Amino acid sequence: MWTKKMFGVEKPIIALLHVRALPGDPLYDSEGGLEKVISIAEKELADLQDGGVDGIAFANEFSLPYQKKVDYVTVSTLAYIIGRLRSKIHVPYGINVVMNPFASIDLAAATGASFVRSAFTGAYVGEAGILDTDVANVVRRKHYLCVPDLKMFYKVNPESDTYLAPRDIDLITKSIIFHCAPDALCVSGESSGSETDTNLLKKVSGIAGDIPVFCNTGCNVQNIIEKLQCCDGAFVGTTFKIDGKFHNVVDPMRVKEFMDTVKAYRKTLE
Repeated sequence: MWTKKMFGVEKPIIALLHVRALPGDPLYDSEGGLEKVISIAEKELADLQDGGVDGIAFANEFSLPYQKKVDYVTVSTLAYIIGRLRSKIHVPYGINVVMNPFASIDLAAATGASFVRSAFTGAYVGEAGILDTDVANVVRRKHYLCVPDLKMFYKVNPESDTYLAPRDIDLITKSIIFHCAPDALCVSGESSGSETDTNLLKKVSGIAGDIPVFCNTGCNVQNIIEKLQCCDGAFVGTTFKIDGKFHNVVDPMRVKEFMDTVKAYRKTLE
């Protein structure tokens, strides 16, 4: 699979670097300012990489509540932060501007990222209201920006939101593959941080064939081997933090324990 070429290992673990609230966000720490945001991101980047993760995905997870159309300042600030950290990034990195596929593609092109993750397809309802995607133009945007090697991780079932018209996961997976030629598929739990159903992972993996399938939410040191046994990698965020709590910062010991477990499992695959 292409994932081994990019990340250098079987079943890579991509750590989500949850960038703190940015200028304009309700949770932004105006007293600490942007330098505090960068300082936290730099420390978390070091802790994640030192702990052995295989990739980093920068995401504006603290831009709560998320915008349907993200502000220019958010994307601009993310670009500035990644630029400040670029010399310290030693693994493949990607972008997830939450709920904004076009912004994710643009930011990836501007920063030299290797991949993007988003809900590129479907129509959903959630706390932000109704969200209607535009995959045809997102893919054309990637073509327009001349980034053919940029890999796109498609969410089969986005966390927190629900399809406007309930559809069987089998049909969704087959449709995404046929219409969109995804580079990879992501399978989620019912909400951010909630465990992804193992049977759902098996079902999507059984349909995907040679297309990598990633566990998108809810991995922890207790269940990661079970998940990796039926998929090709995982995005991991909250479990790397102190006490496994979303609002906390990354705990280096939790990262190391998790990755030691993954590396031991990989040895059984050799």
